[in-house]
Amino acid sequence: MNEQTQISEKETQRSTFITVLAWIFIIMGGFASIISLLQNIMIFFVFPGEDMKQLVQQGSGVEQAPALIQFFFTHMDLIFFALFIVALTTFISAVSLLKRKDWARKVFIGLMLLAITWNLLGVIVQYSIFSSMPGMMVEAAPTLEYEIMMTVLSVIKAVTMIIAVILCILFGWIIKKLGSTRIRAEFT
Repeated sequence: MNEQTQISEKETQRSTFITVLAWIFIIMGGFASIISLLQNIMIFFVFPGEDMKQLVQQGSGVEQAPALIQFFFTHMDLIFFALFIVALTTFISAVSLLKRKDWARKVFIGLMLLAITWNLLGVIVQYSIFSSMPGMMVEAAPTLEYEIMMTVLSVIKAVTMIIAVILCILFGWIIKKLGSTRIRAEFT
């Protein structure tokens, strides 16, 4: 009877936060894993790595793009494979988070740190790519359309920045909650 009492006390101590967080990321990680797997299959068959590198080297117009875009096209297969690994890791760690495995809590904290870094780098990359666009488009676009496009780009940059800041705050809050003494006590 004593063992049963301990088990039910342990079950009642489970926080709703972890359960909800785990289920949200199980669903998101599951969908992301499936989508990423399909993307990897498509890239493997439609855009094999060597074919993309040859396309870039043959002057497909990509060589005039910023270095970051060139890097993306020449390493597309590796980038999409890395995204698949992150999505699968998210799914597996979310399932284990639901089971209150401590290693999953630590991996999840790492994934949240990665997500914060990814969002901040995304803003930096966006600004570097968008800042190179006006010089490339000034000659091609008439003045009114150019101004409209620059206004739209400014709005996109601002909205992206706001979303990145909100996500960084959210992920930081999740890290803080996962590191709290009360939450750590739930994990084995």
